[in-house]
Amino acid sequence: MERNTKLSYLMQLSWEIQRKKKHNRSKSLQAAWAITLNEDITIYYLVKRHSNKNAPNKVEAQHLTLFNSH
Repeated sequence: MERNTKLSYLMQLSWEIQRKKKHNRSKSLQAAWAITLNEDITIYYLVKRHSNKNAPNKVEAQHLTLFNSH
């Protein structure tokens, strides 16, 4: 992913965190940075949290990405 694209995703994510969680700017930027650095762990956590235990997932967690790379 290009540097500008990654930075724009980081800024969009931090603004969303700041707006929804009502954190200050630095705390939301740190949270967004941690999410993007630990993308594989974040996706695993989200899949595990939101999957149904009785029905199998349609997509494996290994094939998912946090951001679409166009």
